[in-house]
Amino acid sequence: MCPPDDPAETLKLDSLQRDVLLPQIEAFLGAAREPEALALYQSLKESVQQMEVPANLQARLGAIVEVTLASGRARKLFGPGAELSLAALFQKTPQGKEVAESIRALNAALAKLTDQSIESASATLRGPGSYALTLKTSGCQIVIRFDGSGVRVESMEFDLG
Repeated sequence: MCPPDDPAETLKLDSLQRDVLLPQIEAFLGAAREPEALALYQSLKESVQQMEVPANLQARLGAIVEVTLASGRARKLFGPGAELSLAALFQKTPQGKEVAESIRALNAALAKLTDQSIESASATLRGPGSYALTLKTSGCQIVIRFDGSGVRVESMEFDLG
């Protein structure tokens, strides 16, 4: 069993999120074979039923929310409202916060291109599900990487003379 966490760090769910997530967690429970994984998913299920997920289970919840959104299951089985609700929930999970931080860092880097004309732009494949976008101006070149973990600045060079 996982130790309890500070109630201030508890992630509160609404009834729609609970109703969408419980069948997904049940599927993970059905697939889990290791006793530790079973206990973890059971704890998560109980927390979701109570609509309060402690900090120590939020990464696991984030992974399930991410799979449910990425697979299209939320929209297909529960409609666009459920998809929007889970997307909002995802942003509160550790994974969602990490993605938000990577976007913040990207926007900060892109702000340095303000008032510069783009001389060239190109995209490349880095690997399965991983792409890079290169933007070049007279004074800067930025390479932005997009992959399953989000988006990030891969490199940024200044004063290309």
